[in-house]
Amino acid sequence: MSEKNRDGKRTARERLAVEREKQKSAEKRRRALIVGGSVVCVLALAAVIGVLAANSGHNKGKSSQNAGPVVAPSGAQGKDSLAIPVGKDSARATLTVWEDFRCPACQAFEAAYRPTLHELVDAGKLRVEYHLVRLIDNNTNGQGSLHAANAAACAQDAGKFRDYHDVLYANQPQETDDAFADNDKLIALAGKVQGLDTPAFRKCVKDGTHNSWVNKSHQAFEAARFGGTPTVLFGGKNIYEDRTMTPAKLKQMVEAANQG
Repeated sequence: MSEKNRDGKRTARERLAVEREKQKSAEKRRRALIVGGSVVCVLALAAVIGVLAANSGHNKGKSSQNAGPVVAPSGAQGKDSLAIPVGKDSARATLTVWEDFRCPACQAFEAAYRPTLHELVDAGKLRVEYHLVRLIDNNTNGQGSLHAANAAACAQDAGKFRDYHDVLYANQPQETDDAFADNDKLIALAGKVQGLDTPAFRKCVKDGTHNSWVNKSHQAFEAARFGGTPTVLFGGKNIYEDRTMTPAKLKQMVEAANQG
């Protein structure tokens, strides 16, 4: 074999070796990125958990002034009396809603589905069970979800829950604005519901009569490991996660339940 041929083969082998090293380096970088990305996700999750834990602890301190016996609002039903029912007990279809009055997604659901829900409830075909939670409070170290839920429970005592519920969503502040923490604002909004702004309602709101009940409801929400608010259950299925769901489709489902 000539010296020239040997040099040519040696050069080819060297090029191949260099190429293989490049591929190995690229593979190492790719794996490093994947592992690095996974670590970032885990660290981000840990950071979120840490913030929530810190906020939870801080909120417990802030809420201690409102600590007291668990007082369920009038007419509350279900396990531990944590559900506020709207509609007739004889309705053959039931919708269970876990919601937070500071939650923008909850407000969007209400805006889209409220006319249909009212129609079905008023026709005696649907009963809605509302469970109130304070998820946004825990995420933002606030008190507005708690105070609004307590005020809604106070409205339930007065037989005005549905109307006040709708008023709260119609006047929902920005998620980062803890405006509902102001009891005076909640009382002012009660003026939009005929007959609700009474001395009894004001005392209930200012005393935080149902705060411990709201906290217990939130604990039940966490124990159920729901993904977030709103959680809207029909027949045990979270229909809020169904991207094909519409008010018209829900109405059909309720109609079918009443015919079955």
